[in-house]
Amino acid sequence: MLPGPPCPFLPVSRTSPSPAPALLGRVSRARPVPGVARSPLLLLLSAPCRPSSPGKAKARRAEAEPSAPGCAVPGRGRTETTMASSIGNFLRRSLRRAGRREGKDGASAADNTPPQAPQGKQGERSSVFYSAGQFFFEYLVVVSLKKMPDGHYEPKITYQFPKRENLLKGQKEEEERLLKAIPLFCFPDGNNWAPITEFTSETFSFVLTNVDGSRKIGYCRRLLPSGRGVRLPEVFCIISCLGCFGLFSKILDEVEKRRQISMAVIYPFMQGLRESPFPAPGKTVTIKSFIPESGTELIELTRPVDAHLEHVEFQALLQRLSPHLILHIFASAMLERRLIFLAEELSVLSQCIHAVAALLYPFTWAHTYIPVLPECLLDTVCCPTPFMVGIQMRHLQRVLEQPMEEALIVDLCEGKIIRAVGDEEEILPGKLQNEMLTSLNRHNNNNNVHTSEQVNALVSETFVQFFVRLVGHYGSHIKWGRSGSGSFQERNFCKAMASKSCRRLLKKFVKTNMFSLFIEEAEKSRIPQEAYFQKKIIEYHEQKKHRKDS
Repeated sequence: MLPGPPCPFLPVSRTSPSPAPALLGRVSRARPVPGVARSPLLLLLSAPCRPSSPGKAKARRAEAEPSAPGCAVPGRGRTETTMASSIGNFLRRSLRRAGRREGKDGASAADNTPPQAPQGKQGERSSVFYSAGQFFFEYLVVVSLKKMPDGHYEPKITYQFPKRENLLKGQKEEEERLLKAIPLFCFPDGNNWAPITEFTSETFSFVLTNVDGSRKIGYCRRLLPSGRGVRLPEVFCIISCLGCFGLFSKILDEVEKRRQISMAVIYPFMQGLRESPFPAPGKTVTIKSFIPESGTELIELTRPVDAHLEHVEFQALLQRLSPHLILHIFASAMLERRLIFLAEELSVLSQCIHAVAALLYPFTWAHTYIPVLPECLLDTVCCPTPFMVGIQMRHLQRVLEQPMEEALIVDLCEGKIIRAVGDEEEILPGKLQNEMLTSLNRHNNNNNVHTSEQVNALVSETFVQFFVRLVGHYGSHIKWGRSGSGSFQERNFCKAMASKSCRRLLKKFVKTNMFSLFIEEAEKSRIPQEAYFQKKIIEYHEQKKHRKDS
């Protein structure tokens, strides 16, 4: 565990299909983990963390203090109500917009200091996607369903590796909070379980965000142990500070294979993994592992080249929503509105929501983000501040009955919007919207694109180019002082946009949290923080100059 004072963790999550479905769930603070792609996050998801300077954020945007929803559900057992209340406290803290309100100078540091993220190298994204060379994971835990006296089943941690000893008091309390939050997000779909004989394993992840900005990702595989007769599913959860869902999914494949033999075979594999360094983007690490009757195996784990797309599967979004609806959702997310996604399968919810968050790159969703919302947190939809949540379709009627403010509600099963604000068609400039539609339709109908990596790259390029056209001139409107710090000239930045429709959108976008965080990073150093985005800006201006010259 990371050193520091004891602080509660905020849940976050994300999933993707393993050999089967998956799920996700995460709550981010004012600082996200990436797209979520950050994760992003989101991470979240995971969206990345970005430290913020409270003074500049105040000057750009004043936000009202939200009232947090209660989470205890009437009629539930005492144990579950306590857990719901505990997670509810996490959510309340995550919804505080600390340090971003006018006239609050006398507030306490606990309420007004935004979380600080670990800093990376200059020019690299500060996020949950940490550098190569770190250890793969901190813990492996097994969460099982235990029958309570009243007959319902409660998720409990039944195994933990390694056991941490000689921790300081603050570290021990922090670990206890972490371990207390994990079970609910390993079984976010309620406690209505009964012993079964068949179950398709599913892979998912969640992110736990500490109030100091540090984040831990839980990579999970929910499976049915081998055996005869009826059994209850269990979850193998790897807790790590590192963000790479595809790579950890492969690790969980190995864990599941060994679980079908014996729990004892898992330990040496995880010990070897724990002693191996995390590879750099595009690099491979080889793990030696012995399996009885099979001998020694060499397992190669390769990290994707494009780190900002490590947690994304845009194909899942394209399969369920038309490009036209995707742009409506993107526009609403860009203006930081309330978004609710509905689907019955946890894997569909997690994949699609994480993909939506990733469309915002190089910006990050900076508000509440729970791709699979546990049942006890359903009244999160009453929150007056922006959120992006996924809810199982069985709870649709309960959601519609909630006294919530305007929100975009998306049905991922039918591929339609159930409820909208009404202006989604007019948010994006017409010319840019048509260009994006053409690009998305081309990618969607291109039979020559086979791999998810190719789809991810092509879809991401469409939205990156949109932001290049809309805000790519921001660097020309940062005035640098002798001290080396910059000051963003917001008014001149907006006036520099020739198109009236683009200027109208820009005036709204500069008031969002995601833009404020992006600019605060840019003001700190002349060295670009988003190297990939800067590369695209340079390419765009070179192409524009070439067209003008010719």
